Amino acid sequence: GSFTHIGECWFEAVFDLPKLRLVSATFNSDKEGSAEFIAETLRYILQEAQKMNSSFLQDNNGFIVKTHLDFPRNWGLGSSSTLINNIASWANVDAYQLLWNAFSGSGYDIACAQNNSPILYQLQDDLPKVTLVNFNPVFKDELYFIHLNKKQNSREGIAHYKKHQQNRKDLEEISLLTDEFVASKTIKDIEKVLVEHEKMISSLVQLQPVKQQLFADYFGGIKSLGAWGGDFVLATGNEDTPKYFKKKGYKTVLSYQEMVL
Repeated sequence: GSFTHIGECWFEAVFDLPKLRLVSATFNSDKEGSAEFIAETLRYILQEAQKMNSSFLQDNNGFIVKTHLDFPRNWGLGSSSTLINNIASWANVDAYQLLWNAFSGSGYDIACAQNNSPILYQLQDDLPKVTLVNFNPVFKDELYFIHLNKKQNSREGIAHYKKHQQNRKDLEEISLLTDEFVASKTIKDIEKVLVEHEKMISSLVQLQPVKQQLFADYFGGIKSLGAWGGDFVLATGNEDTPKYFKKKGYKTVLSYQEMVL
């Protein structure tokens, strides 16, 4: 069973072991997908884990598994990748490989799920590389996260990105911007990086930056996070920032301290 941050069971599925035949599924929502679709997706992940570890889920006694979110489900903070990481840990298989066998993606969310501190992530020769970094800026009180409350499918975002060829120069420039982000000493430094990064990604995916789309009159910088145009954005600002976004109808405005573990 899967439970929300307020303890409500929003999804439940029963599988017959060891072949993972779907017995029943319930889904407490009339807005998206279906119980069967979600159950089949879960079944697919479990089957892929079984392929990687033949002894996984072979116990005839069965299991009761419960997952509990600690944030609203529609926030889209990598809950799918967290699920894959947890299943990989349970099955004693490589989480990155399970992700790539079952779906796609860079593996960045897997790296985040496995670390409790800021990291840099990149793929080198198709192998994940994680570097721990010290990011605790003195201006963190001037950083805010705003939820756009716009349903975006990250897999669609990935597919859209992959349609456009990236060359090595693009990757090197993005990596340099990442280094500049981490090294920023002032809010103006980081704002400059955000604007440059948005401009570059906008050019690569041929989509308008979120600030131009929705917040052209905002006084600070805005960086899209997650699927382009959905999920959360990162904004530089001040004590007037929450007021600005709430007036625009965006009710979930979190400070840096509220968002970061």
